[in-house]
Amino acid sequence: MPLQNRVDPFGEIHATPERGMFTGNRGIIHDPETKSLLKKRWATKAWITCALHFKEVRRVPMGRNRPGGLTGWTELFFLDEVTALAAGHRPCFYCRRQRAKAFSAAYANAFGSEDPKVGEMDGRLHRERLASGGEPVELDRHGLHLLPDGTMFSDGASDYAVRGGKALRWSFGGYDAALAFDELADTDMGIVTPATTVAVLRQGYAPEWHPSVERLSAAG
Repeated sequence: MPLQNRVDPFGEIHATPERGMFTGNRGIIHDPETKSLLKKRWATKAWITCALHFKEVRRVPMGRNRPGGLTGWTELFFLDEVTALAAGHRPCFYCRRQRAKAFSAAYANAFGSEDPKVGEMDGRLHRERLASGGEPVELDRHGLHLLPDGTMFSDGASDYAVRGGKALRWSFGGYDAALAFDELADTDMGIVTPATTVAVLRQGYAPEWHPSVERLSAAG
């Protein structure tokens, strides 16, 4: 059975066989004996997105990965960076330093913060993350063209990512359809990506997408 360590755009954690392109964490939120999640869904406000492969580091998911056999941070997995950003995670300054610096620079431009600290960014994100009590920003399909690429939204039935003027339908296995905005039902929708991250995307931060988006582009 797959472990419960796969994150959806809302920041909820599921058990599915697909792993995706990135790992990341919210601190220690698992029991290494049962390899199951604790009741809490975060142990820190620093929700980060990490490289799936980094140097020669090897970890046992939901295991004891600290020296002395101590419990290490809980490995979570994301389809791609777009998904991780929607869930409220940001790039890790250790294993994804250049991407983290690009995120920080876009944040600085968005909010006029000359040298933003991680605590400032994490504090803003934590207030907005849907999984930590934030509220989705409502919109309708006529407002979708105002969203920057990489923003995720939901119509209650499906979840989508904005890219190139289209809505890419999300699944744990990849994006499986590219719809024009006017093909979507004219119904209430909600922006899933935190407002802080939307502002960062608007400043030009370019997240890494799952390869399925290229297949959709080639098909249509």
